[in-house]
Amino acid sequence: MEKKFKRIGVLTSGGDAPGMNSVIKSVTCAALDMGVEVIGILGGYSGLIHDRTRKLTEHDVADIISKGGTMLYSDRCDEFKTEEGMQKAIATCKKHNIDGIIAIGGDGTFRGATDLSIRGIPCIGVSGTIDNDITATDITVGYDTAMNTVLSLGDALRDTSESHARCCVIEVMGRNAGYIAMETGLALNAIGVALQEMPFDKEALFAKMKKMRDLGQRSFIVVVAEGMGGVFSESLTKEIEAATGIESRFIRPAHIVRGGIPTLADRCFAAKCGYKAVQVLLAGQSDVVICSRHDKIVPVDIKWALIVDRMYKNKLKDGDLDAFTPEQIEEMKALCAERRAYFEEMYEIVNSVGC
Repeated sequence: MEKKFKRIGVLTSGGDAPGMNSVIKSVTCAALDMGVEVIGILGGYSGLIHDRTRKLTEHDVADIISKGGTMLYSDRCDEFKTEEGMQKAIATCKKHNIDGIIAIGGDGTFRGATDLSIRGIPCIGVSGTIDNDITATDITVGYDTAMNTVLSLGDALRDTSESHARCCVIEVMGRNAGYIAMETGLALNAIGVALQEMPFDKEALFAKMKKMRDLGQRSFIVVVAEGMGGVFSESLTKEIEAATGIESRFIRPAHIVRGGIPTLADRCFAAKCGYKAVQVLLAGQSDVVICSRHDKIVPVDIKWALIVDRMYKNKLKDGDLDAFTPEQIEEMKALCAERRAYFEEMYEIVNSVGC
């Protein structure tokens, strides 16, 4: 152990995700088992700035893993993006003798973690977002539960659509990523899935729906990723009815998808990530995010993770790649190509088997 840790902090930031509580429990119990005290920071980086903290014991986290949301609450804190805000956060760490922090959230959370690491507070990130839009990891905490929530809602909508011979257009969360839409579209036997990552052929959809109606099919499901925009989803619903004559309804589950009881997959993955985060922090590592890569839980440099995310999302800025070796850049490109290939393969499957 390169540095003697006596007390660490844990926080959740950004959008909440089912399974965050499992990470908190795992972090707390693992740290205490290793002889390190844990301070829960309430309300993300805002809580760190305004000194809203509580000491956590095993009893405090004993019964939280079956609950959605986060017992530490969450926030999106613009003040933390300023140097003044970060210095207030550092002052809170010093006041409570917090030697390091485990930050649970998405890419914004990781940017905050790396800013703290640079200023002398070792930080480890754990991905907690239903969107599954952290390119460096194969899966994020909360994603599986969100998909199962959409699946349950979609199955219920299929029942009523069958009764009334309707089409339901379901717009699902995911920010600018289409993972939830793609996977749930396949699981719901959607006749069409629209997402930013792939071109969407409306006319092909209309033709397929008319063919299936002629064959006697009564109910239809179309899944749209929210990244396509609310106007797109609502407009598509009207266009389907006009082009096919099939009565259509638009449904936006919105934040319902964020809540709910975490699935077994999310609980187990979250527990593994929390334990690994404590392990690498106490071993002296900092400025890394805990990722799942090919079924292995591994630490990845946060800066690398943030830049490969920009590369995949076509948001690279001048100079972003200057700090990386040619080998690292090639690794980034390979990962981006892997993600794009996934969408191409999945989209082909959805279009082939959906009806």
